[in-house]
Amino acid sequence: MSIPFKLGTFSVAGGAPFAGVVVNERVLDVKHLGLTTSSTFDLLQNWSANFAALQADVDGTPRTSGELHSLNALHIHAPLLYPRQIFCAGANYRQHVIDLVVDQNKSPETENMTAEQRRAWGAAMMDKRAATGTPYVFTKIASAITGPFDKIILPKDAEQPDWELELVVVIGKTTRRVARADALSYVAGYTLANDVTLREKVHRADMKAIGTDWLAGKSAPSFLPMGPFITPAAFVADPQQLHITLKLNGEVMQDESTSDMLFNVARLIEYTSNLVELWPGDVLLTGSPKGNGTHYNRYLQAGDVVEGSISGLGVMRNVCV
Repeated sequence: MSIPFKLGTFSVAGGAPFAGVVVNERVLDVKHLGLTTSSTFDLLQNWSANFAALQADVDGTPRTSGELHSLNALHIHAPLLYPRQIFCAGANYRQHVIDLVVDQNKSPETENMTAEQRRAWGAAMMDKRAATGTPYVFTKIASAITGPFDKIILPKDAEQPDWELELVVVIGKTTRRVARADALSYVAGYTLANDVTLREKVHRADMKAIGTDWLAGKSAPSFLPMGPFITPAAFVADPQQLHITLKLNGEVMQDESTSDMLFNVARLIEYTSNLVELWPGDVLLTGSPKGNGTHYNRYLQAGDVVEGSISGLGVMRNVCV
């Protein structure tokens, strides 16, 4: 039976980052495998062959203590430094969107409704969208990425910085117009990310005909903590049966299954690859479940500790400054 492993990016005492294989809290630098690469991004460019080589080594090659690092002795970077393309699925969790309809009340159709009426309207809208609609996908920039234990830097003028923990899909081969039934075979692995968002900057009052401003709302430096590792798809039985949990200062704020997605991972890949070409190492954020700051009327502040986890994939912990 194959031994499960994860893939990450690490450094020792400020040294250059390197790709490493994680097994049982020990990390093997991939340079010991004879692979001509030093980054996870490079590994993903020929993922099928490189995954087989990594698996064969993990399963069959004894390693000396000198070749292995203790995970606790390493700095853990975001597992990908940096993907060429980052795609984000918006409004992709049923209960999350219903809560937004109730809490924000930005739609002209609901402005005169009670909270209960808005919730019923939102639920009907989501059921219709899941049955007959299409995903909503936008982009985020790579300079927003930071590590899974690094600081989230809140801009001084930020009014409503919000958290959005999400399952992240890492693409393993060039993907264009792939059918939904085949889409998961194009996935190299999964990780997690916090798609931090300035709520007050998402909607442009001066540009109502255009709508959302994702560059202003989502792409400040450190607004995409990612990691800690990439878990190969071979070790994730069903991406729609994972549990997402986000804690703010120890209090659970998001607590939901990926089964609440309106459009599942395969559908998101099918849809996105019909619009653009996906490349190895690209990442696709799949949306955030209910429990954002908009729901609690509580936004990120300096000193807050945000801890995010997805079952089987790992835990991130970021302090806001």
